[in-house]
Amino acid sequence: MQFLETMTAMLLTGHGGPEKLVLDESWPVPHLQHGEVLVKVSACGINNTDIWVREGAYGSSDDPDQVASFGDSPLQFPIIQGADIVGVIAASGDGVDVTRVGERVMVDFGIYSDAGDDIPSHDYIGSGCPGGFAEYVAVPAENAHAVETKLTDAELATFCCAYITGEHMLRRARVSKGDRVLVTGASGGVGSGVIQLCRARGAIPYGVVGAGKEKQVLSIGAENIVTRGSKNFVEAVSSATAGEPIDVVIDTVAGPLLTDLIEVLKTGGRYATCGAIGGPIVELDMRRIYLKNIEMHGATQGTRRDFAAIRDFVLSGAIKPLLAASFPLQKLGQAQEAFTKKDFVGKLVVTID
Repeated sequence: MQFLETMTAMLLTGHGGPEKLVLDESWPVPHLQHGEVLVKVSACGINNTDIWVREGAYGSSDDPDQVASFGDSPLQFPIIQGADIVGVIAASGDGVDVTRVGERVMVDFGIYSDAGDDIPSHDYIGSGCPGGFAEYVAVPAENAHAVETKLTDAELATFCCAYITGEHMLRRARVSKGDRVLVTGASGGVGSGVIQLCRARGAIPYGVVGAGKEKQVLSIGAENIVTRGSKNFVEAVSSATAGEPIDVVIDTVAGPLLTDLIEVLKTGGRYATCGAIGGPIVELDMRRIYLKNIEMHGATQGTRRDFAAIRDFVLSGAIKPLLAASFPLQKLGQAQEAFTKKDFVGKLVVTID
């Protein structure tokens, strides 16, 4: 069923600043392929990845400053970004049960290379194919998961990318009940999600945050707080934990802090990272890695199993939405500028009317 020809969409027209985002009110509605559904989008979360892709900030193995997109292939502009999609199925393609039309859904953004539950996605909706910063998006039917919850669409759109990434890191680092976990960037989307996900599995999270955000991060479950920029970071962590060891570091920041993060880990501790907003190029004394038997993990996005875990946590109420603010689609550029200021706790979301 294809009942509309055009829609409003926010197009990313090239690498650069917010001016590269152009609203088009007559963009073609996607034509459904076999096994796809058409989702009428109501809300879509904003992520670091959206901005890094716009800026071309991923670099390359040869040149970390090279303008490059996420993934192996250059983007073909224009594209529609937006991974954290919530909406209602408006139409079904061939091979999809028509009774799914009308379902309220939360979309798994992952593009997977095979059917396994534990295969990390190699690309994502909003990069490898059009995303949710538009009135409609076509996605594989298996990626559109029915949800029944009292949460609003904007609240539901706070979870997907950030929390799946966090779950992926926690699972790879084998975080379990009783583990003490130090979380950098704990006020951001991933970091604040990790605080909640630690509590959901019985781990004890400690947050590293900028001054002024301490109370908010404590309120979402952090055991204690280390203020970023502390004169002696290692001593500040020891004080926050009352001298108890850190089992795991979950790092979204990297940059100059990395040396201290390795230092605070106990011997045999685990380190996992998903980002480098503090700087991608770091100095590291490798002797500290092998002498302390440190285990290191890199993680990006997640797996079908990670999505299923987040969906179940959401529907059970084990984790709560942290919706800092919402913006209409027409103000996506302003929303991204607000995102880069990092003066909020949780997530920013775009709503589509």
